[in-house]
Amino acid sequence: MTLLREAIGDSLRRARLAQSRTLREVSTSARVSLGYLSEVERGRKEASSELLAAICDALDVPLARVLWDVSTTIAGADAPVSGASRPAATEPAAVTEPAAEPAATEPAAAAAAGASMSAGAARPQVDGDTRIVIPAPTNGPLVLVEAA
Repeated sequence: MTLLREAIGDSLRRARLAQSRTLREVSTSARVSLGYLSEVERGRKEASSELLAAICDALDVPLARVLWDVSTTIAGADAPVSGASRPAATEPAAVTEPAAEPAATEPAAAAAAGASMSAGAARPQVDGDTRIVIPAPTNGPLVLVEAA
């Protein structure tokens, strides 16, 4: 079982290393002690939401991206060993593509999916093999991803 603090630390470390930055650079920018940032990255300390936001700002990585990475890591680690293998988690397009005009894209997406949710419309059924992915708040549509 993967601990949340370890997954968060791994995600932050990967983001920092992808930028070829040192702990010292990030700790100075985030105004966090070098030792504490090291402990957070190693999963030894729980980071508060304020500290996490400061580190993400210093790394110029959205907090939602770190949380997405953590959730997919934990979901993959907690997957049952027996039975069919799960497909690799991929980020939905609604999260990766910035919504330039959310008001214009919502009706088009709903019409394309045929999921008009008027007062008299029946709600679509979701079976047990469907994952519901809730993107970061962007006023974008809900994305249903079918498991293969």
